[in-house]
Amino acid sequence: MTFLSEALSLQGFYYSINLNLKKMNKAQLIEAMAKDAKLTKAEGKRALEAFVTSTTKALGKGDRVALVGFGSFSVSKRAARMGRNPQTGKAIKIAAKKVVKFKAGAELTKKVK
Repeated sequence: MTFLSEALSLQGFYYSINLNLKKMNKAQLIEAMAKDAKLTKAEGKRALEAFVTSTTKALGKGDRVALVGFGSFSVSKRAARMGRNPQTGKAIKIAAKKVVKFKAGAELTKKVK
């Protein structure tokens, strides 16, 4: 039991938290893609880089990238707003900006559950 889970159980929280989340880095993703598609790692790397480049260009133009069953990437505008500096408490202006959003598709959501 970790310190966090012990602290939460003392506070009356009765659910467990998974603190051992595994991460897949770019090299591991390339290796998995190459293995699944029966490609070399170099070909897998080029495929991933092509996907990232194409998706970035499309989003830069304001397009939506949809992969049926997997999900969709889109650009959303975030309005300017007032915020607070957490150190000083002083009000600050936060500029408007565009942000990338990802919405998981039905098949992906179903497989993750």
